[in-house]
Amino acid sequence: MGNGYLLNPVIFLIDTLFGLYILAVMLRLLLQIVRADFYNPFSQFLVKITNPPLKPLRRIIPGWGGIDVSSLVLLFSLQCASIVIMALLHGGALETLSIAGLLMATFTKLISLFMYIYFFSLVIVALLSWISTGGYNPVTAIMSSITEPLLRPIRRIMPPVGMLDLSVFVTILGLVVARMLIMPPLYALSIHLGFPGSLLKLLY
Repeated sequence: MGNGYLLNPVIFLIDTLFGLYILAVMLRLLLQIVRADFYNPFSQFLVKITNPPLKPLRRIIPGWGGIDVSSLVLLFSLQCASIVIMALLHGGALETLSIAGLLMATFTKLISLFMYIYFFSLVIVALLSWISTGGYNPVTAIMSSITEPLLRPIRRIMPPVGMLDLSVFVTILGLVVARMLIMPPLYALSIHLGFPGSLLKLLY
């Protein structure tokens, strides 16, 4: 048993707590980009829990070209901190960790999360469209806002036929293929730049 017995649960807790907050910040950023309804109760929840670190950051880091740069900085900083903490818990992993490898692994982890957000949002939107009773659901409304920019160009080519909307299925399929093509090179590049392969397995 020893240290290894407690290591995995501790890493799981840290990854989960950081991951949930990073997810909230990324969702807020995506909602700003797609100009979703910020009076939506779920949007208001995201705003309230992400405002404490973002408000002081915005005094230092202005937006640029309509992009909330402070949210991007917060996302990157939180993910980077999470990886460093896990490297410390992983024993000697921090000693072999290069700055370039850390930055690349952080970027890779955020790209992975971004793809997962869209994948699960599309799946949930598809499921709820089949079982929906017609009532308003704030979470469904938010997910629809996020996924609509992806679905709109597909629907121009493949408009819904009756109750059957194949655009969601095609978009999910395309996202899965894109992940299969994009993520392995990013993993390999992270390792090439000095990120420990043993730690990479824990992150993904």
